[in-house]
Amino acid sequence: MDDPTQDPRFHQDPYPAYAALRSGCPVRRLANGPGGHASYVVTGYAEAREALADPRLSKDTAAFFAGTGSSRRLHPAVAQTMLASDPPRHTRLRKLVTRAFTPGAVAELRPFVARVTDELLDGWPVGQQVDFVADLAVPLPVVVICELLGVPRADRPDVRRWSGELFAAGRPDVIDAASHSLAEYMTGLIAARRLDPGDRLLDRLVAARDGDDRLSEEELVSLAVLLLVAGHETTTHFLGNAALALLQHPAELDRLRKDPDGVRAMLEELLRFDSPVGTATFRFTTEPVTLGGTDIPAGVPVVVALGAANRDPRRFPRPDLLDRDRDASGHLGFGHGIHRCVGAPLAMAEAEIALRAVLVRFPGIRLAVAPDRLEWRRTRLVRGLTSLPVLT
Repeated sequence: MDDPTQDPRFHQDPYPAYAALRSGCPVRRLANGPGGHASYVVTGYAEAREALADPRLSKDTAAFFAGTGSSRRLHPAVAQTMLASDPPRHTRLRKLVTRAFTPGAVAELRPFVARVTDELLDGWPVGQQVDFVADLAVPLPVVVICELLGVPRADRPDVRRWSGELFAAGRPDVIDAASHSLAEYMTGLIAARRLDPGDRLLDRLVAARDGDDRLSEEELVSLAVLLLVAGHETTTHFLGNAALALLQHPAELDRLRKDPDGVRAMLEELLRFDSPVGTATFRFTTEPVTLGGTDIPAGVPVVVALGAANRDPRRFPRPDLLDRDRDASGHLGFGHGIHRCVGAPLAMAEAEIALRAVLVRFPGIRLAVAPDRLEWRRTRLVRGLTSLPVLT
């Protein structure tokens, strides 16, 4: 069948299209899928969880596109990241960054996150309109990941712009140019850290490269770019989607107004309800696979729709309802398996701190425009708002 996600209305609300796909079969062949390739889309929860953990679904993007004659000129640091690799390379790279996002490491960052949040909210005028995305959801995670990596304050606007351009759906020239800008910037920053080393995450990665050669120079640049982009793009959308979900569910919002500490218990459900990553990153079959009763041949892309899986009524009854009392702990908002988001603990901490602070300082917050006037990013990979006007 043709890809129903190509409908112009899809980005505004993808869930009816996902439900239609899932109702026929949780794993379906699309004649004209992403990039024009015939592919299979997974919309069922059990099938998505299985696919994400199946080693026969490779993430080695370079291997899939080799010899296709593609005219794309993505920088290798972006085209061949840890996310686009399989074990044992993926295992080795992930091990080097995992320690930066342990619960203990994130706990040490919480005071900094809280301070940045308060500084941003200090600029919100009471009783007036602000943009939740531009005035909080974008700058908070950018500042945090840049601080973690050691990106100077003056460079952060450029970094944010290039990162956003990597998701410019339908504009491959913009994406490719941004990939080179980011990679060249990180190459220069790495050189600067070698001359003036410290104890930031990037310094530790440089030491791993220069110490016992566990990282090649290309891998070092690639990891730095990936951490920079993934460290804030998805968290930005997590914050924006969560805020919108609460503003559209007055009963749940009122519960949190009365009990702001309840934000922590609500985060898993907010991630399930409107996942900031709509579809998992690229995978393809290395051999024939049967998934959800559907036979998938070797050598074809498999799109795992995380947003669809998180609305599967077989796993989450009444899935279109935001329900704080639901057990949403098994959601796939951060993925599943060996590629599960390494920065999930930091994203959860940022969301908890930011949403709680907003509710405490601006308990009367409400939408400033009708929901159907909101604009969404026009890409299926991430799901997020371009802006979220609110009245404080």
